[in-house]
Amino acid sequence: MTLARLAALHGVATEYAPSEGVTVAVPDATVVAVLRALDVDASTPEAVAAAVEAAERAGRERLLPPTVVHWQDGAPRPPLDLPPGTRLTVTTEDGRTVAGSAGSAGSAGSAGSAGSARSAGNGKGLDWGGLPLGVHRLSAHAPDGRRSTATLIVAPAHAPGPEGRSHGLLVQLYSLLSGRSWGMGDLGDLRELADWAGRTHGTGFVQVNPLHAAVPGAPTDPSPYRPSSRRFPDPVHLRIEDVPEFAHVDQARREELDRVLADAAELRERVLGKGALIDRDAVWEAKRRALELVHTVELGPGRRAAYRDFLAERGRALEDHATYQALAERHGHHWRRWPEELRDPRTAEAAVRADAELAARVDFHCRLAWLTDGQLAAVSHTARQAGMAVGIVHDLAVGVHPDGSDAWAQQHVFAAGMSVGAPPDAFNARGQDWGLPPWRPDALAAEGYAPYRGLLRELLRHAGALRIDHVMGLFRLWWVPEGGEPTEGTYVRYDSEAMLAVLTLEAHRAGAAVIGEDLGTVEPGVRESLARRGVLGTSVLWFERDWAGTGRPLPPEEWRAGCVATATTHDLPSTAARLSGSHVTLRHRLGLLTGDLERERTQDAAETAEWLGLLQRLGMLPEGPGEEAAEVRAFHRFLAATPARLVGMWLPDAVGDRRPQNLPGTWDQYPNWRLPVAGPDGQPLTLEELAASPRAHDLLRVLAEGVGARTAPPGARSV
Repeated sequence: MTLARLAALHGVATEYAPSEGVTVAVPDATVVAVLRALDVDASTPEAVAAAVEAAERAGRERLLPPTVVHWQDGAPRPPLDLPPGTRLTVTTEDGRTVAGSAGSAGSAGSAGSAGSARSAGNGKGLDWGGLPLGVHRLSAHAPDGRRSTATLIVAPAHAPGPEGRSHGLLVQLYSLLSGRSWGMGDLGDLRELADWAGRTHGTGFVQVNPLHAAVPGAPTDPSPYRPSSRRFPDPVHLRIEDVPEFAHVDQARREELDRVLADAAELRERVLGKGALIDRDAVWEAKRRALELVHTVELGPGRRAAYRDFLAERGRALEDHATYQALAERHGHHWRRWPEELRDPRTAEAAVRADAELAARVDFHCRLAWLTDGQLAAVSHTARQAGMAVGIVHDLAVGVHPDGSDAWAQQHVFAAGMSVGAPPDAFNARGQDWGLPPWRPDALAAEGYAPYRGLLRELLRHAGALRIDHVMGLFRLWWVPEGGEPTEGTYVRYDSEAMLAVLTLEAHRAGAAVIGEDLGTVEPGVRESLARRGVLGTSVLWFERDWAGTGRPLPPEEWRAGCVATATTHDLPSTAARLSGSHVTLRHRLGLLTGDLERERTQDAAETAEWLGLLQRLGMLPEGPGEEAAEVRAFHRFLAATPARLVGMWLPDAVGDRRPQNLPGTWDQYPNWRLPVAGPDGQPLTLEELAASPRAHDLLRVLAEGVGARTAPPGARSV
């Protein structure tokens, strides 16, 4: 009995293929460490043999897997292997009971009528086709006396899709400051952007970065992709003046509130007028002070009733998050260093109940979650009222910080001592370690994917669509053992059918589309599986080439329809930077180039010239080459000519910003996630200035004409 057999039984890879025709063996030490994180002992040959025997015996004896998926796509039944005469009973979400037999060996019963399926003793097969969408309970009783229960997920055939084609904006919200921002973009700015873009230019969506709660304390990690919690938003995004209780702060506290407002104005001026970077910590400190004052205002009867409803709906998940926030204020965010009784959420409950000050802080953080949820709802409503077909596209990060709220509250579903990353490839010979603990696939299945379901439900509350970062993680993730190099990791497989079923079910319930970020190395068959379930992909212009043939840029008609088509992303150079070649100079200055500077410049210029030549041949650059704004419009004219369902414009492209928001491979060398939107000269631009920019209007007009956007609503503003 080999280690490879044991690894396969638990979905752990013992080899991987970084490129076609190349296979790399995973070190045995890595496999042993990953199995240990799954509570499987593989430390000795004897332990391996015992673990294999235990896993195979459990498989033989178990009637049902922990989670069963049934798609409403015409499939007669799930592929269950049950003994003849096994009785099946489904208890639906609403408490209804549906029963029937499993049929012959190797099947789960033939389809029968709803009436016959409810007759427990007549031998009719369970009516799978008559089951409602939802998360139900499936019970099996075999003739030999064995019994088993499982979570049954009945999912729609595919996620909802956007109606028709739409064009929209992609923006990192913190970077979009207005004349009312407190040093970084907020939900008030997002509401204004959606209102203006929808009414003036017929845009169908605005996609934002993850708005997840950051790890508390200063200095915090500015990356929105390494949050404390993915389940709850960060109140740093609140527009303080839009909180109803703000206007009712009493006179005794008004002087202090005025001082906070003056500090907020100074934060804004530093970024917009003095060239300072966005300081998230300073912004949060100012907003926290203001919110402490606002919190002293008693809620009115209606608002209090709404708050209580919110608490009841969010339940233990919110209570855990708020408790973590309160404890982190007192003990710091490294929860593994907290007093023993506080390291577990359930034992921490008693400490909170016994400490009035701590309980008050928990209520404060619950209130902040409620206020933020309310402003997210207002943004979504404004986008729809502005005529947006999709609305706000929210973003789901691939994981969470190991010292954050989710990792504390859901310790049992995270793999201890492991981190998510990426294997070595042609672009990064050392691989990547993202410092994010992975979910355990076995724990997710045992809980009927409840943590994943709850996460999606929260994110989809106010989303017209959901973007999933590194969507390949629904199939497998690269696990790196703690203390090891990324090269010493391996892939661990997830039940992609269950992950996709939960995703399509929750998207269906929310009426939201799903977008997968499927850039980079993608396992064969993954894009096809995603497309079959209605998950849109992501296609970036510079990567769309005939890689299997000529290597030349793909003409627009050969692009896939099921995608968001863009010219760039937050991790890539802006279009203006590509055209000027400034991104090569920047990478050289920071020591990130692997080759000679002049050779890199020559290769980059040749690639750009190839694309510009194609645009000219297609008649998409009528002004001719040489004028940057015209060339940027030509690239977006090309995107609009593809069949892509959604066409996204990176907001900095509208004003010629040449600086990337994030430069992978850097930490302190570059101000990642801290730059405001700026013009070609690097001077920050406000939302008001952007909305008045002729260059921005010209580019959005090109997209509207190319995609075929609806006309603006009657009475819409011209600017």
